[in-house]
Amino acid sequence: MYAKGVDLWCAPTVDDRDSWQATLQHIAVEGRCFVLGAGQYPRRDSLPADVHPLQGDAPGTVLIGGGSVIVGPLGEVLAGPLRDGEVILSAELDLDDLARVRFDFDPTGHYARPDVSTLHVDESARAAVGPRQG
Repeated sequence: MYAKGVDLWCAPTVDDRDSWQATLQHIAVEGRCFVLGAGQYPRRDSLPADVHPLQGDAPGTVLIGGGSVIVGPLGEVLAGPLRDGEVILSAELDLDDLARVRFDFDPTGHYARPDVSTLHVDESARAAVGPRQG
């Protein structure tokens, strides 16, 4: 993805653990891009009555704790992570920062070695793998 010139990496998720935020920071640093992590914040009362989540059936029970975050291209957290409900997270991003931080490290620029290795990604549509058996 870095070779495609990603400047804004959007990462929607249901993972509200701190380890996911660390993953987003790693992507930002390695890709020298801004990362926008959108975490879900559903409560039990947003589900149909016939669905019974592991967290319980009390109407206000939080099922996924959010964790939306915006990370800068050097791994600094610019906004969030938010875990207090449904909110709109925002930060002012200076896209000119990307050229500056890529002087330090550019995963597809001066560190890349297309003369030594190649990567081919087959992006054609494929059928999904079915459920596991057994």
